[in-house]
Amino acid sequence: VVVVRDLEKIKKADPLMAYAENPNPSAVVLFVCRGKPNMSTNPYRALKKSATSIELNTLRDYEVPAWITDHMKSSGQKIAPRAAQMLADYVGSDLQTVVGELDKLTTFVGERSEITLDDVIIASGQTRDINVFELQKAVGKGNYVRAVDIAEQLLRQSSNPSGEAIRSISILTSYFTKLRVLTNCQSKGVPKAAIAKTIGVNPYFVQDYVGSLRYYGSGSIENAFSTLLAADYELKGGSVLDPQLIMNLMLRRIIPSN
Repeated sequence: VVVVRDLEKIKKADPLMAYAENPNPSAVVLFVCRGKPNMSTNPYRALKKSATSIELNTLRDYEVPAWITDHMKSSGQKIAPRAAQMLADYVGSDLQTVVGELDKLTTFVGERSEITLDDVIIASGQTRDINVFELQKAVGKGNYVRAVDIAEQLLRQSSNPSGEAIRSISILTSYFTKLRVLTNCQSKGVPKAAIAKTIGVNPYFVQDYVGSLRYYGSGSIENAFSTLLAADYELKGGSVLDPQLIMNLMLRRIIPSN
């Protein structure tokens, strides 16, 4: 098996065209191209005559929970919907990272056939009451006191407070992105059955997001984005402030005053 990466960077097409005319019957050659190539030009036009082309797209964030569920099912195991959603929010859409975390969780649960929400929380080094998703829930309910308490404990128990704060900001950014899409869905009259897929969450969680719109209108959501961006910049070297203070100020600016 031979893997040729970054095919789009190869300037001379003639050698590849010649190989396409007379490929080695005992070899499997994989040509990997980043982006979508113009199949009407060489060497792609020559290669497709004797090769099979497959387009592999990066999963969108909202597709990751379903992918996790299907991946576990294919290996004869289960993962609870909340656990799949939490893991997807926690690690993002890089499938290599997702699979690595699933392997760890599979080892963690041992002979049990299902990965639960508690498993994901404990394996992440957090607790059921103090974790980034409880922080998200507190923010979604406009509970500043609870949000600050969780944030303080998260950073206190972490060996890398800045890294933990940056990860929390990433998850909150994803959360407010879903709220923004949800407001657009409501303004366009998108059917309730289609909203879950559109905002990228399990239908089980849609009502939680709808409830958060009592606290966050369009203006508040846009304010959250600018505040999260500023905090992310500060945590990555743009400020000498303590990570905990940056988080507290961020939450104060995002969560509406009662």
